Amino acid sequence: MSFSEYLPYYKRNLKVAFPVMLTQLGIALMGVIDSIMVGHHSTAELAAVSFANAIFFSVMLFPLGIMMGLTPMVGKAYTQGAQMRVRRLFANGLLNSTLWGITTVLFMACFIPLIPHMGQEPVVVEKAQPYYILVVLSILPLIIGNSFRQFLEGLGNTMVAMIITISSNLLNIILNGLLIFGLCGLPELGSTGAAIATLVSRCTLPIAFVLAMKFKREWAQYLKKSDKSDISQTVLREINKIGMPIGFQTWLETIAFTLSFIFVGWISKETLAAHQIANHMSDLTFMIALGVGSATTIRISHQWGANNYEGMRMAANASIHLIIVLNSIGALLMVSFRHLIPHIFTNDIEVIEIAANILIYTALYQLSDGLQAVGAAMLRGIQDVKAPMYIALLAYGVICLPLGYVLTFPCEMGVDGMWIGFIVGLSVAAILFHIRFRKKFKELIPPHLPQSPDCQ
Repeated sequence: MSFSEYLPYYKRNLKVAFPVMLTQLGIALMGVIDSIMVGHHSTAELAAVSFANAIFFSVMLFPLGIMMGLTPMVGKAYTQGAQMRVRRLFANGLLNSTLWGITTVLFMACFIPLIPHMGQEPVVVEKAQPYYILVVLSILPLIIGNSFRQFLEGLGNTMVAMIITISSNLLNIILNGLLIFGLCGLPELGSTGAAIATLVSRCTLPIAFVLAMKFKREWAQYLKKSDKSDISQTVLREINKIGMPIGFQTWLETIAFTLSFIFVGWISKETLAAHQIANHMSDLTFMIALGVGSATTIRISHQWGANNYEGMRMAANASIHLIIVLNSIGALLMVSFRHLIPHIFTNDIEVIEIAANILIYTALYQLSDGLQAVGAAMLRGIQDVKAPMYIALLAYGVICLPLGYVLTFPCEMGVDGMWIGFIVGLSVAAILFHIRFRKKFKELIPPHLPQSPDCQ
């Protein structure tokens, strides 16, 4: 296929993806901003925030992953014009997110007394505990807000989530400045101030989504017409049947990174802080990949609902092309500015030197990271979720983390070994996800089915 034939698909994918990219970047930037502002307060607090967030996201991304299953289900039903089905998915999705939010808060509270026993330096533990407690309180509004977002993305709208996320980030930045450094006569709270800012800004998310839906007639019907009669154990089970393998897959990748923070923390707090800086840069490019991936899930689910299999194939290929270009640019920027980027986070010379070295490895795995994110998203678009979960278990649980640990400690490669483990594991995941999609796509196409026009 020529560039001119793919051009409409690039445009349509990017039209959906761009707001999601900014939304995902906004979510990632909330943690980055906390690290930048706290890092200039002290290296110990940067390490504490890094450690606490590692524990937080090791669990948090499981329920957030479950909510991701709502998007392809809504997308397919919406394209088919099944309005009652869409309304029931909205009501049950909201209930599901609330139940998972409460469960996650209770579960993560159990980690609070364990923090002092995870091998971190005492000064890191002292500052990590209050930060962690406050961000755990932000879980419920974060998960409920994410359920609204996944629903609207299933309807094909990605702009509202972008606006709400950017607004929440602006609030977080303002509150960070006031509470971390004690501006305008407020107490100087350091990392605890950053946690309070995060809690407040996340509490605004579900409120903002409800208001956005109230003011758009097409969406207001789901708020007004949804009632107890829409709640169904069958639909709840269906949402979790699609969502839980996605959540487990997301968790497997996250737990590999989380355990890497614990392992790297055994080396030194300076290495841990540098590891966090490199991880933040990786997160930013990964958010772009997630944006393209979300657009891919939406586009494929809509094309599937319209029985347009050629459109599915073209949309998937267009996303692969886009992520190769975008992540290659990200890798080049990381290598080019690896000595400058750490200065944004800290003034500690030792941390800066370690981070500059790690950023070379971070750049090397950008293609694998982007392609595995898009590959997983392609499979979500056709609601194929169990096989990707097993692929993730192999790539992250069997290859990535064990290899990284062996290279880091027994082979005495230090933090470099941990990042080499990530490169190998993510490459395996990328290859297997794309092989799986090609296989499942061929199975989906009915013989001699006429193609419908591309679904906008």
